Amino acid sequence: MPEIAKIDASVSPPAVEVPRDYNATVDFIDRHLGEGRGGKVAVIDDRGEYTYAELAEKVNRAGNMLKSLGVGMEQRVFMCMLDAVEFMAVFWGAIKIGAVPVPVNTLLTGKDYDYMVRNTRAGVMVVSAPLFEKFEPILDGQPFVEHVIIDDKGAGAGAHQSLDTLLAAADTALGAAPTVNDDAGFWLFSSGSTGAPKGAVHLQTDMLFTSAYYGQGVLGIREDDVVFSAAKLFFAYGLGNGMTFPLQVGATAVLMAERPTPGSVLGVLKKHEPTIYYGVPTLYGAILADPANDRSKGSPRLRACVSAGEALPKDVAERWVERFGVDILDGLGSTEMLHIFLSNQHDKLRYGTSGVAVPGYELKVVDEDGTEVPQGEIGELLVSGPSSAVCYFNNRPKSLATFEGPWTRTGDKYTQDEDGFFVYAGRTDDMLKVGGIWVSPFEVESALVAHDSVLEAAVVGQEDADELVKPKAFIVLKEGEEASDTLSDQLKLFVKDRLAPYKYPRWIEFRDELPKTATGKIQRFKLRQ
Repeated sequence: MPEIAKIDASVSPPAVEVPRDYNATVDFIDRHLGEGRGGKVAVIDDRGEYTYAELAEKVNRAGNMLKSLGVGMEQRVFMCMLDAVEFMAVFWGAIKIGAVPVPVNTLLTGKDYDYMVRNTRAGVMVVSAPLFEKFEPILDGQPFVEHVIIDDKGAGAGAHQSLDTLLAAADTALGAAPTVNDDAGFWLFSSGSTGAPKGAVHLQTDMLFTSAYYGQGVLGIREDDVVFSAAKLFFAYGLGNGMTFPLQVGATAVLMAERPTPGSVLGVLKKHEPTIYYGVPTLYGAILADPANDRSKGSPRLRACVSAGEALPKDVAERWVERFGVDILDGLGSTEMLHIFLSNQHDKLRYGTSGVAVPGYELKVVDEDGTEVPQGEIGELLVSGPSSAVCYFNNRPKSLATFEGPWTRTGDKYTQDEDGFFVYAGRTDDMLKVGGIWVSPFEVESALVAHDSVLEAAVVGQEDADELVKPKAFIVLKEGEEASDTLSDQLKLFVKDRLAPYKYPRWIEFRDELPKTATGKIQRFKLRQ
């Protein structure tokens, strides 16, 4: 029978002892009942509160439901679900029976979903009702899908099966499948911005290591914490923030189904008073854009903030601390590594950097030949740690290019300063070579957003009349500011005063908004096009 892992968080990195017979649900869900947390609130979503005992029952019902539909060990369960307790029930219910849940981005196109459903070969798909319109046109001709379940919240599932109805009819008792620690636990699809999305295969133990090494070892999450993540559960960052970290220590997670905006986020912070908030740089910046937003509009209990998804500009971080009185721990993670492996920490904090290696992970910066570069030089960041995906499913070429023995290529360019802090230079394919010298778009963008008129900035390369690459900036102004040639000239001088002159943007284009992924990352490739 699967056993519980042991974590000693009093040492750095936390000591993690994982038994061979291991099912993650036993650790993250069932263990709390035996440890006396059955009556403690585990999840708060848009419809109510759920204790650890109620969550465990929902997980068991979901597992039995999937078994009744013919789902067996190692078979995938496709999930396109909004953040709510039902997401957790289906995710953990699948893992408990030895199946493999595959939660996907809720903001994609029907074409994306068609590819993903076929790629997973899932026989069962669970979709939140508001998202189903994108799936209707792609259902005909699916070679593997046998059951379509709609998370309808009691509103009716039409011609398909209702999740509420199926869960209500399912048994509440369920033993964990005899999985081992090397079994596939779940998939997450990485970004498809440079090709088709890639299904990163994660093991049963990966969530345990990120929860121990980052959640407890860096963040210091405790049982008495209430956490809220603006990043959604389908996103690797959000999966840890809003589910695995709080469930590992017996804390409480607040979920929000709607899109995170400054108003909706501050509303949750005010109503539920979380102690930990996880955001992304663009959202921190958007909240700060309104000078009326400060700690009085949020949670008085807030003790820690986290940022990932993109590097956090120093100016944004400093203004947040000034107004909200809480440091932001900026870090770098990835779908392939499951969560943050490079981070600022409570006792090692330097804004304008991504911090240092999370204890338990190793980092190195290498050149195009794979040789480590001298301190201060730009190279690609590689990471080694126990939460790495084992491969991309059915994509051997991409797997070989990304996973090199114990090392995983991040696709990010970094330098390391004299104190060991890692400084972000941009994505490998975003870097610019101006006059034969590497220029980091992020460095130029950080200089631009420090200007009082600028809300957001994105920098890409553009050829001049001599076909030489120079920086071009796309700017979103703060409310009340007006675009003009005068302002454009002022911004160029503003950057020149702060950076080496060759780095300033030769062209500035004002936009109402910048193209972003569902997780808030700026899509520079669209601006280059």
